[in-house]
Amino acid sequence: MAAAEQRQTVIERALSNLTGAWRDVANSAARTIGLPEPLLPPTDRRALRRFMRECLDAKGGEVSARMQAAELGQVYLEADPAGRACFRQVLAEDFGVDYAKVKEATATFEAAVDEAERHRAAHELRQSLIPSRSALLRKFSALDNGVKFLVDLRADLLAETNPTPALVALDADFRDLLLSWFDFGFLDMEQISWSSPAALLEKLIAYEAVHEIRSWDDLRNRLDSDRRCYALFHPRMPEEPLAFVEVALHDGLAESVQDLLDEEAPLANPSQADTAIFYSISNTQAGLKGISFGEFLIKCAVRRLSAEQPNIKTFATLSPVPGFARWLAKVDDDLLRAAVGDDSGKLTEAASESDPAVALRALLSRNGWSDDRKLCKSLKEPMMRLVAAYFQERRDNREPIDPVARFHLRNGARLERVNWRGDVSTKGLRQSHGIMVNYRYLPESMEANHESYASDRRIAASSDVKALLKAARGLASRKSSESEQRRSA
Repeated sequence: MAAAEQRQTVIERALSNLTGAWRDVANSAARTIGLPEPLLPPTDRRALRRFMRECLDAKGGEVSARMQAAELGQVYLEADPAGRACFRQVLAEDFGVDYAKVKEATATFEAAVDEAERHRAAHELRQSLIPSRSALLRKFSALDNGVKFLVDLRADLLAETNPTPALVALDADFRDLLLSWFDFGFLDMEQISWSSPAALLEKLIAYEAVHEIRSWDDLRNRLDSDRRCYALFHPRMPEEPLAFVEVALHDGLAESVQDLLDEEAPLANPSQADTAIFYSISNTQAGLKGISFGEFLIKCAVRRLSAEQPNIKTFATLSPVPGFARWLAKVDDDLLRAAVGDDSGKLTEAASESDPAVALRALLSRNGWSDDRKLCKSLKEPMMRLVAAYFQERRDNREPIDPVARFHLRNGARLERVNWRGDVSTKGLRQSHGIMVNYRYLPESMEANHESYASDRRIAASSDVKALLKAARGLASRKSSESEQRRSA
């Protein structure tokens, strides 16, 4: 089963379980305290609005409120896409901030004449700015699996293609609530092994976002004795990993993910390994977008490994360069000519093209080029220069354009090594022409690297990478020279 299908199956099963559980709660309410049977038409805005107000009013006490919240959640879970969209619209448009109350509270604050009045008025003003739906969202969170329901509801909200201002405001409310609930202090890191529950292992397969888990044998290999897998959990979502990292205990830096994931490779002795390679970090919950768990997870994993495997002295990643191929497809041909430099003869001959830039593009688009050892040897130096130039490219805020680089550099890692043919899978060739990099986490310099990056956007790098980056800066002058020569010809 493909990863996308596996993920969809896991999600559908979770929703089915939640729907059944909440239906039982709602039906129990109907029998116990006389609530009406649920399932109003999900696109009936008036009925939804009335039902939400009744849930907020909580007449009949907390038990009644809990049952009504379960019933309302059941309406959403059993609705079709149009019904769910209507539910979100009502929540966004009819249960937001009451601006009349804000105006009144502002006037009261401005009219306050002494300190006591100002404190009371400031409190009332703060309260008036809280949308009424916040109380409704908290009622959902009190239910079994209610936090997971809200996370999934936000995922649906984020999938809106043209959100209205009201829906954008609703998302901001969700994000604020979830940020407070998913504070790192509430999270636990657990090791996942082959003996973990099958349902959890199935979720690893479904949620793996970097290197697809192709089979149960592949998963077992990733959980063997020379590997580690750590996941973060929240006590209100105990069966759902929020993020997980896969680690290989290795001798030195890894340069090829195919070698790292080779199921036929001999088992390494963990007690003799000197390096922990973090080769895959996946966030699992779309509804928690904007809440980053990766940095916390890596630091927890480093602490755990340092305590349990004192022979491990080096902590590094084997990371993709996901935007490189897309960037290379758009760059000026003069930059390609400058990067090819003295290797132009080999490449133009191999491609039967006179222009080195045209030759380079033609060779990279050729099927099976990565299997041609002679061609790969000719391509290596120009491509290493170009990927170094890619890491020099910056966004408007001066951060690198590569998202993986931004993540690790913000965390205080340094760019340690660039690996040619690091990932020759179809995905690896498509996104980075097979190049991968190692980011190294040195505990003694992480804080300084983080501060340097945060203040000056300075990229911490090893001496080898610094030489590459320096050469990439030289491409600019060579590019200008190439342009001048072509204009003069």
